[in-house]
Amino acid sequence: MVADCLFCKIVSGEIGAKVVHDDDRVLAFEDVNPKAPTHVLVIPKKHLANISELGTDPETAAALVAGVGAVAAESGLESFRTVFNTGPDAGQTVFHVHAHVLAGRSLTWPPG
Repeated sequence: MVADCLFCKIVSGEIGAKVVHDDDRVLAFEDVNPKAPTHVLVIPKKHLANISELGTDPETAAALVAGVGAVAAESGLESFRTVFNTGPDAGQTVFHVHAHVLAGRSLTWPPG
């Protein structure tokens, strides 16, 4: 855990979140600034800053992908988008790797 990381504080219970999935390796919770009717963040409980760091840890990467699948199944999502932002120029604002799961409306490409 990283002491000043918002998502590490959510994992530890220091900061509350509306949790939609919790297992031994990942935590998923509703985004506080949703971009779609369903907007869930799926994070590993282990602190990794971004997807580049996640790529060095195949077990955690697999758990994160499984967590995305679990969120989709538990939420009854048939169509959804999964997004990873890496770095500030890509829109990453919390530097703890996380997958955005977006659904509930037509998600056109490119995003607008």
